[in-house]
Amino acid sequence: MWHIKPTLEDINRMSCNTMVEHLGIVVTAIGDDYLEATMPVDKRTHQPMGILHGGASVALAETLGSFAAYLCVDPAEKVCVGLEINANHIRSVREGIVRGRATPRHIGRTTQVWDITITNDEGKLVCISRLTVQVMDRVR
Repeated sequence: MWHIKPTLEDINRMSCNTMVEHLGIVVTAIGDDYLEATMPVDKRTHQPMGILHGGASVALAETLGSFAAYLCVDPAEKVCVGLEINANHIRSVREGIVRGRATPRHIGRTTQVWDITITNDEGKLVCISRLTVQVMDRVR
């Protein structure tokens, strides 16, 4: 499925000096058909009531889906840009780590659709998200 399969270190290095790094998102696994990452639930990702901010969950989901989309194309020829993302927030989290997993729903020539599930430390569902990306020719 992957056009390129970099190391975890390669992927995480791309996050240096970005919001991804600021939020503490770390890609932790690349499987044959999935990509996983973790994100801490702490002051960087809390909303004012002391629970995981829905926007932080969406940032984790979009990060995973975007990285996964990138890995499915030839980056010398194509770029992937987000078209739409949605999220259903199922359960709140006050502390710990959340884990996201992106799996493909559709990998086409011009669009990709990724399902992302986010779970808490106990493996309970926190958020379900779907990301649609457009695959475009790289402008030279």
